[in-house]
Amino acid sequence: MKANIQSHNPPLFHAVAQIIEAARTATYRSTNSILLKMYWEIGQLIVEDEQQGKSRAAYGRNVLKKLAEQLTIAFGKGFNERNLNNMRAFFQAFQIWNAVRTELSWTHYRIISRVENQKLRLQYVDYAIEGNWNTRTLQRNIDSQYLGRLLKTSDKPAKEPQKADHFIKDPYIFEFLGLSTDPKQNELQIETALITHLQKFLMELGKGFAFVARQQHIVTDTSDFFIDLVFYNYYLKCFVLIDLKTNKLSHEAIGQMDMYVRMYNDLKKGADDNPTVGIILCTEKDETIVKYSVLAENEKLFASKYRLYLPDEEELKQLIEADQVRIELDRENQTKQ
Repeated sequence: MKANIQSHNPPLFHAVAQIIEAARTATYRSTNSILLKMYWEIGQLIVEDEQQGKSRAAYGRNVLKKLAEQLTIAFGKGFNERNLNNMRAFFQAFQIWNAVRTELSWTHYRIISRVENQKLRLQYVDYAIEGNWNTRTLQRNIDSQYLGRLLKTSDKPAKEPQKADHFIKDPYIFEFLGLSTDPKQNELQIETALITHLQKFLMELGKGFAFVARQQHIVTDTSDFFIDLVFYNYYLKCFVLIDLKTNKLSHEAIGQMDMYVRMYNDLKKGADDNPTVGIILCTEKDETIVKYSVLAENEKLFASKYRLYLPDEEELKQLIEADQVRIELDRENQTKQ
């Protein structure tokens, strides 16, 4: 409830208010479901009619335009040629009605229907519902190839054990920080900006991340250490440590993170927690260092690039393809061994 209302009978007021809110929610869901089903059925009829010997180009120029004019006269706005095209695309993307999740709005589906890969479309539906993404967030994540940047994707049910590489992305895109691409920026500036934009940072990290601490102080018998950022992932059921580097990945950074993870497992991890995961965020990775360091054999340590800007489509595609090739080569080498 938006307003802070004083009541002479708070229990009665809140009980009635809950009934009203529940009814409004149910009404919205019911209305949204009816609306989606209407658009889906219209799209189905258009596609079926189009397939009766008519070419797509001729259909788009003639039949659809005339249909839009007639529907607009009969039912008002909302049935112009552009929207009818959206309904057709909606049906073509989700040809089985049971695959349509009514938790999402029509605008969500207009955006997702443009994704060419069927598997990715269904995954974006699941992620958007689970993450409660609004349409702006959904569009941003599709544009930045959110799912394509996951090191691995999993089709496992949520109840089954999950692996850390299903949750780690490469590269991470931090364009929402509004920072310049000046390499002279220090780690503290980036860390501060990430905390200021914590909600967007958590969304970019992926599913299940909760913020724990910044510059967490770890005390041993002989030394003091400060870990840049600490999160907890409730899917992995483990702590996730992040170390920010404004330069290229180095042996020293890998050794430091390896030490932090071991230290955290010893001093902070609970009995019910899984082993801690460490992520080094760096501007560039040296694949030779990755291959011949503990990163190659430790499934709990990761190094990911980050960008302070949203790359154009071609650059992003090249970044993702390069990492996918590397992953496939590593998998083949492991198989040969």
